[in-house]
Amino acid sequence: MPMSERNIWTVSQLNQHIKAWLMQDQTLRKVCVQGEISNFKNHSSGHWYFSLKDAGGVLKVVMLRWNNQKVRFMPENGMKVLINGRIEVYERDGVYQLYAEEMLVSGAGELYLAYEKLKQQLDKEGLFASSRKRVLPKLAMNIGIATSPTGAAVQDMLSIIKRRNPLANIYHVPTVVQGKDGAASICRSLDILYQMPLDVIIVGRGGGSIEDLWCFNEETVVRKVAASPICIISAVGHESDFTLCDFAADVRAATPSMAAELAVPIINDLKKSVLRQSELLNVRYQNCVQYKAKMAEKWLSSPILRYPERLLENYCQRVDRLSEKLALSGENYVNKKRQLFSMQTARLDALSPLKVLSRGYSVCQKDEKTITDAAQVKKGDRIEVILTKGMLGCTVEECWNNEGEK
Repeated sequence: MPMSERNIWTVSQLNQHIKAWLMQDQTLRKVCVQGEISNFKNHSSGHWYFSLKDAGGVLKVVMLRWNNQKVRFMPENGMKVLINGRIEVYERDGVYQLYAEEMLVSGAGELYLAYEKLKQQLDKEGLFASSRKRVLPKLAMNIGIATSPTGAAVQDMLSIIKRRNPLANIYHVPTVVQGKDGAASICRSLDILYQMPLDVIIVGRGGGSIEDLWCFNEETVVRKVAASPICIISAVGHESDFTLCDFAADVRAATPSMAAELAVPIINDLKKSVLRQSELLNVRYQNCVQYKAKMAEKWLSSPILRYPERLLENYCQRVDRLSEKLALSGENYVNKKRQLFSMQTARLDALSPLKVLSRGYSVCQKDEKTITDAAQVKKGDRIEVILTKGMLGCTVEECWNNEGEK
């Protein structure tokens, strides 16, 4: 095939295609690589550029400023490290490299893997769920502290709490916070504090290496913190340090000093707040009283309250008018019924047989049955004749039909 008919790529297009292809591989989106640092360069921009190497190869690495700020040591050539990150292609140079997001000294690698494994396990159990978190009390007067009796952390917390609220009661249970006895000691101290009538508990220590802080990643300690019946603050290490206790506690403080500030409000600030609220309440009360007084004056000056009998007079007149209306309506109703009765009586009177009899007619009956045809009787029958006034008993002597025949 001639070259002109082939699918020709530019360098940029090919690099972009390779980059897109690598990004589809989910395995390369999160990798953990161990190696030795070489050619380390701390750029003026704050980004780090170096290589990771072992006996069999070399890998270019970039760690951007916002990621390397979390690293608690300065890398050096020859240092063995463990790096978490992703593989991508740098299009301009056409090379793939590791974009580092986390870095640990190689000796801490196994601890880091154990940390991640336990974190995932406890998270699935719901120990870190936000729905379990409690809100700190607004005015904590009884504060429990589980930390080492020596060191700057406990002194800072005691000083801050007393300065912010001299009336607060502090219950400090001395605790071993590192080493093989650390986890058991922390659990014992928390058990003691859980039996006290406290408002809040602070558990933690000052900064240190991952090994120094490791007892706060022990499963027994994390579960003990999660089971606290009292609102609990985890304050371990420095701001960049995160232990599993931080996730299990109700509140995570970046440092022990910050934990003391979170637990105890400044009493003078509370007094000022109460005073402001009191003044505001008094102003609102006075405004309410003045408003009600004006309304009372308005009602008292109204004609209805000044002359209440006038309201009664109006109702009396209304009752009189309604009474007259009712009487007239009743009278009209009776008259209509009387007229209707008279008309019905006249109609009945016109239809009455007695009315006919009064004009000289009579009614003949035989056996209490009216006789309307001469054929109904015969000579010698006994009949009754009903007159307007009275009755006659008669005997039939002759009978004629309409043609006058007997």
